[in-house]
Amino acid sequence: MSTQSPAGSDRATREVIDAYLARLAERDLDGAVRLFSESAEWVAPGSPEVPWSGNRTGRAGVQEFFTTLHAYLQPEEFTVTHIVVDGEQGVILGHLRDTVKATGAPLTTPFAAHLTVVGGQVTRYHLFEDTYALHRAATGA
Repeated sequence: MSTQSPAGSDRATREVIDAYLARLAERDLDGAVRLFSESAEWVAPGSPEVPWSGNRTGRAGVQEFFTTLHAYLQPEEFTVTHIVVDGEQGVILGHLRDTVKATGAPLTTPFAAHLTVVGGQVTRYHLFEDTYALHRAATGA
């Protein structure tokens, strides 16, 4: 069954995604976090040994994710290859390359992020990455 989403919701979702990616590119963490609702769900599955993995809630949780991530990793490359929007749902596809600060080990992984945007704010963010590569890079395994 196919459903048509209103063009306005597609546009609003795409605008929030574009703003989020622009803030990340500018390293404007506070600006990126402000795009999330106070009750946003953040889901980043992974090994318990990967400190930035796990579920978080709200802007404080999103801030904690990025603060922890940047404490452990030096971003090298973040490339978006596709953005797909259907109403309130958006998906960002791409790949990234980071360096683990403690070991100098490279971390390279494709990623997908599924966002739900309601009322101009991200209400749910589910990150998909190579969790095995994350574990190996973070633990030196």
